Formats: sequence, C-alpha cells, structure tokens
Amino acid sequence: MEKVLFICASPRKNGNTAQVLSECAEVIEKQGLKTEIIYLRGKHIESCHACGKCAKIQKCKIDDGLNEIIDNIKDSKGFIVGTPVYFGTARGDLMAALQRIGYVSMNTTQFLSWKVGGPIAVARRGGQTSTIQELLMFYLINEMIVPGSTYWNMVFGREKGEAIKDEEGMRTIRKFGKNVAKLITQIV
Repeated sequence: MEKVLFICASPRKNGNTAQVLSECAEVIEKQGLKTEIIYLRGKHIESCHACGKCAKIQKCKIDDGLNEIIDNIKDSKGFIVGTPVYFGTARGDLMAALQRIGYVSMNTTQFLSWKVGGPIAVARRGGQTSTIQELLMFYLINEMIVPGSTYWNMVFGREKGEAIKDEEGMRTIRKFGKNVAKLITQIV
C-alpha cells in the first residue's frame, strides 16, 4: 500500500497543527492510502553544515535522527509538511530539516523527485501565505508535485482546537488531502 508521510513541526502535543494534519491524514486514508505522521517535537534537528559528505556516504553525516526520517520519506509516495507560523515564517527546526533533506536528495538519488505533497500552515492571524511560499520553494526545487485545493493550505487558530473549527480552512485541507491521494493513485 502506498504511503503519505507527514512532518508536524509543532512543539505542542496535539496542538492545532497536529490536529489539522491528522484530519488531512484521515482523508487520505479514506482514499485507500497509508499515512504516517512524524513529529519534530522533542527532536534537536541541526542546520545543514554544507559539508557535502552526503554525496559520498549517501546520507547526512549529522546523527540527530533526521536520517531515519529521510528513510521514511524514501519509502513514501507523498510528503506533506505542516507548521505553525511564528513571526510570519515556518519554524526553524522544520526549515533545518527540509534543507538537509533536500541536500541529501540532490546529492544522492533525487528521492524527492515526483513525490506528491505540499505545505500546510496554521496561525492565529497571519503569515500563512509567506510561510506557504517559503515551503513551496522546497517542493519545487526538488521536482515534487504539489496539487491545488479550493484555497491556500492555511488554517486559522490560536488556542488548542480552534484551527479545526475554521470551516473554510479545514474544507481546503480536506480537498488538498483528496487531491494528494487522487494524484498518487493516478501516477502509480
């Protein structure tokens, strides 16, 4: 069974971002695909050292758990990241992870190429569009396929549980999940 891997960048257990990603995963599973959510909470992901060793050893030389995530990505057909928005941007640990994942992919087998997915941003008030734009750069430079939805993949909410009550935002995320699953089944 084909799998879609999610990365949740929220530091809060069962917070808004985790709830939104869980809802998206549920929609994808109803389309007949398997999902897995990996949480960055509690991990200490370092920034890329730009050492280039990944080209020789076929993985990142930094031993902080990211290579296990990379192995999970390699085994998936879809890859979705979700982040809360702090000060108008994605969380730093997510960006550090994505930069290293991209670097390893480009310097090895280009394992990200043709994976289906996209970013999801959750915030109290604003910054989602700039965050989505920032994250889309990762998807596009790695030859990934990003399906659309009925709007941008953004949800509003501050306190735990508020985001899931954003009807328009959740409708957009559900449609995005359906489109990810549909596209994967069309490609495979």
